[in-house]
This record gives sequence, C-alpha cells and structure tokens, in this order.
Amino acid sequence: MAYSVDLKKSARRHLMAAQVLYSQDRPGDRPGCKSVAGYLFGIAGELAIKQIIHRSEITPSPKTQRRDDPFYAHFPTLRTLLATVPGRRAGELRRWSEDPHLFENWDIAMRYAPTSDICENWVDSWKKSAEELVNRMDT
Repeated sequence: MAYSVDLKKSARRHLMAAQVLYSQDRPGDRPGCKSVAGYLFGIAGELAIKQIIHRSEITPSPKTQRRDDPFYAHFPTLRTLLATVPGRRAGELRRWSEDPHLFENWDIAMRYAPTSDICENWVDSWKKSAEELVNRMDT
C-alpha cells in the first residue's frame, strides 16, 4: 500500500508523541518511554528538515537516485547532506549541517537497541533540537 506524504503534519505528530512519552513519570515508565521518545524526536527532526527542503521547492529524486537524496536520508547522514542542498534556505541548512551537536549520537538503528544504550542527556538534546526544527519549518 502506498501512503500519501505530509511532512509537516507527520513532523508535528511525531513530536507530540515524543513529548508525551518523554513526560511519562509513573513507576516502570522510565527509562523505556524516554528512550522511545528520543527515537521519535529524531524522526520529527528529520521530517521538519525535509519539510524545509520541500518548501524550498526541491523535490525528491527518482527511486534510482535516492542514495544521496536528503529526502530519504536519516541522521547522521542527513546532517551531512544538508551542506549541499540548494534553494532559498541553503544557508540555514548548511549551518545545521555544521552543527556537530544536532542529533549527535542519534541513529535510525537505535530502534533495535536496548534502552540502556540510550543516554538521557542525549534524549534531552534531541528534544530541544526537534522542537526547534519543527518550529522553524513554518518560517
């Protein structure tokens, strides 16, 4: 089944779900909920960046050329690719690509990791970055 794409709504949905999980304080909820929140913060950040690129009137590459396409990349590769994205927000994207702390230690493969591999300080940083990026996608 093919799904339609709405980067903006998806970014907000993932951010909201991450914020709910992040705030869980009941016994047994932590640290698991916070580590899942960290994963979702990364997804929200990726979607926000992809919305910013989309708003710059850049379109995804054909399936045969997706290897270096930021629309299909995840952190940390996505951060590297931002340095070469053209468009009216190229300067902003390049600055994010140069920020070594933007989703530092986040990787799509963390979905397979045990909770103990995910540091709370990382999640706090990812939360801040995701919230900033989602706010920036409308400007």
